[in-house]
Amino acid sequence: MLPVNCGSHSDYQNFVVKNLRKYYPNPDSIARSTWDIIDRFWNLDLSYTDKRLKSRYSVFGPKPRTPSCMHRSYLLSLDFKVTSLTEWAAQLKINPLFAILSGFEFGNTPGVGTFYDFLNRLWDSDEDNMTPHIHPIKATVKKPSTKGAKAKSVEKVSVEQLLQKLEDTSFSISEQPYGSLFDLYNQEFLQQSVSKGLINPNALALAGDGTPFVTSARERKHRVCDCASKGINDCSCDRYFSQPDCDIGWDSSRSCFYHGYDLYMLTASDSESDLPVFPLLNPASRHDSHGFLHTFFRMKSFLPEFKISKLLLDSAHDAMPVYKYCKRKGITPFIDLNEKRGIKVKYKNDFTIGKDGVPVCKEGRRMNHDGSEPAKNRIKYRCPLASRKYGCSCEHPCSDSRYGRTVHLATKDNPRLINIPPRDSDEWKTEFNARTSAERSNKREKYDFLLENGRHRSSKMWYCRLYNIMMLQHLDAWDLPYESTLQKLILEVA
Repeated sequence: MLPVNCGSHSDYQNFVVKNLRKYYPNPDSIARSTWDIIDRFWNLDLSYTDKRLKSRYSVFGPKPRTPSCMHRSYLLSLDFKVTSLTEWAAQLKINPLFAILSGFEFGNTPGVGTFYDFLNRLWDSDEDNMTPHIHPIKATVKKPSTKGAKAKSVEKVSVEQLLQKLEDTSFSISEQPYGSLFDLYNQEFLQQSVSKGLINPNALALAGDGTPFVTSARERKHRVCDCASKGINDCSCDRYFSQPDCDIGWDSSRSCFYHGYDLYMLTASDSESDLPVFPLLNPASRHDSHGFLHTFFRMKSFLPEFKISKLLLDSAHDAMPVYKYCKRKGITPFIDLNEKRGIKVKYKNDFTIGKDGVPVCKEGRRMNHDGSEPAKNRIKYRCPLASRKYGCSCEHPCSDSRYGRTVHLATKDNPRLINIPPRDSDEWKTEFNARTSAERSNKREKYDFLLENGRHRSSKMWYCRLYNIMMLQHLDAWDLPYESTLQKLILEVA
C-alpha cells in the first residue's frame, strides 16, 4: 500500500520528545556533541520526501516505512559515521537513540533490505549505472613527467569544441538518473540555505575543483569475446566492466594511479561554510577542464535561477574558450595562469605580458599599475622609472614624454592574460584565494563524512551517498538556537 505520513513535521517532533522522555529522561546522559546532531535533526523538516516519493510505492501490499523516516535514518547513519547499511540496521535494533531520531519505535526498526529498497526509489533508472557494463577499452592515462603535475587529457575533443557543444545542449533534470536525489537536495537543503542568506543566487561566486574519488583498489573487467580461444590475447574487443562509469586516473597529489571517479564539485565560494552547489561524477581519466564544462552547463540547466557573477578556477582551467565565454556572459573570471600554455605574449610589438598579467618593457622592467577603466574594459600601466619632474631615468627611454611610456591593456586583445581586476591587484588575489572553498568542500566530503568508505559498486549507490553527504553539509551550516528547545521539552512534566 502507499506510505502513510504520520501527519506533519510537528508530529515527528512530538514523537521524539515522547520517546526521549521515556528512554533518556536525563538529557545530561547524552554527550554534548551528540546533542548538536539531535537538535539539528529534530528541527529538520523532511515532509517533502513523503510527497516526492509517494508515487514510487505500490497501492497494494503491506504498509511501507514512511519515506521521510527512511531518509532521516540514512542521513543519521552518515552523520554518525556508520559506513555500512548492515551495521546501521543492527545499530537501530540495539540503540534507542538512533531509532527514535529516525522516527521509528524502538524494537520495530527496518532491516537492511528496506534501506536498499528505499535507495532504489531515489534512483530514476532501471540501470544501476549511467553507461552499459560492456563497452570498449578506454585510452590509458599516462604518468606525467613532472612530479605533482596533472595527467594530460585523454579526451579526443578540445575545450573549445566541448564548450560549444554543451552550451548548445539543453539538459533536463527529469532525464537524469539522479533527478529525484537532486530534487530532494534542492528543495529541502539548497533552497533552504538560500532562504537563510547563506547563498546569494542573484550574484553567485562559483568555485570549482575536481578531486580523485577511489571506489576500488583495481579495475575489474573480463572478456566477452572468444578471441582467447583463437590464440589472440591482445584483442581490442569490448570488455565487461563491473563498474562501467569508472576508469583509471592519475592522482597528482599522491603521485599514483587510482580506479574510480573524478568528483567535480561546484561550491559557493562566498558562503561562510563552503557550501556545495552541484556535483558530477566523471570518469577518473577526465581532465578537470572537461569535467568543469560537463558540470557547469548541467548546473546552469538545473538551477536556471542562479545568476553566476564570478568563476574561481585553478590553472587546469586556463583555456581561452573559457575566458571568451565569461566575457560573453558577463562573468568575471578568476583563473590561475598555466605557464605551459604560454604567457610571454608580444603586445604592441615591444612589450610582453608577464605571468601576473603585468606588461614588461623591452628593458625587462615590470610597469606600474596606474588605474583601470572598466567602462572601456582596459587597464593602464606606465613606466616605473618615469617622473613628471625629472623625466625618465632609463638609458633607453621608450618615450620622450616626462610622464613616461603608458600602455593600455584591453581585455578584447587577450581576455586570458588581461583581466579586470588585474592579476597583480589585491582585489584579484583576495577573490582568488576563495577558490580553495571547493577544495575544503571536497575535503569535508571525503574525510569528515567518509565518502569513499561506502564500498559500493554502482553509480546509483555512490550518488545516493554523495548527495546525502551534501545535504549534511548544508544542515551543519544552519544556525541553531542558543538554548536547546528539545532539552527543555524533555525536562518538562508530560
